[in-house]
Amino acid sequence: MDNLVALVTGANKGIGKEIARQLANAGLTVYLGSRDAARGERAAGEMGGDTRPLVLDVTDYASVAEAARQVGTLDILVNNAGISGDDKTPDQQDAETFRRIYETNVFGVVAVTNAFLPALRRSAHPRIVNISSGTGSLTWATDPQSPHSSGRYAAYRSSKTALNALTVFYACTLAGDGIKVNALAPGLRRTDLNATAAASGGDPAEAAAGAVRLALLPDDGPTGEFFSWDGTPVPW
Repeated sequence: MDNLVALVTGANKGIGKEIARQLANAGLTVYLGSRDAARGERAAGEMGGDTRPLVLDVTDYASVAEAARQVGTLDILVNNAGISGDDKTPDQQDAETFRRIYETNVFGVVAVTNAFLPALRRSAHPRIVNISSGTGSLTWATDPQSPHSSGRYAAYRSSKTALNALTVFYACTLAGDGIKVNALAPGLRRTDLNATAAASGGDPAEAAAGAVRLALLPDDGPTGEFFSWDGTPVPW
């Protein structure tokens, strides 16, 4: 693992920061994707190890292209950057909010993944981990007994459902290249994603461990699957 190189988007805080920290502690070279250069440098300084700040705004295609130009070698891509919005149901939410959230949570993942595919294809053990959400599970959303059966946070949740579909499509498309693509449901964590998360007692490091597990899957590991932070399968 000492020779592996990883990139984590949205890595200057929250779950992304903990993923980067744990990968660096495992001996990897880790690029910390951050929209703000100063925040990325601060996070890298706090972690130590072979961590390297990388200016990367997933909604800015020029920024994505420049980041890909700077990173010529890559084994692991963790698409972590994401935004939430408020807790409105779809009938209360405006289309512009949906568009803004999808720009980061869906289109940004496509832009970053496609930009770094040439580097990943050169890797002997390429992995992609998409940080999704259990709230994006349609199975749970349609189960009256599930806590996720309401229509709240419709823009965010539907963006994660779309991300789950992309996970499956990328896994099918990239299987011939040996690239494993999986999604993680990190659980409710104490982050600034939204007011509900901020009030949570969930440890981001616990969720990060689940992402690291998928990032370091053995060659006979799964692809095109959706897992909870504890390794149990999540229904699509």
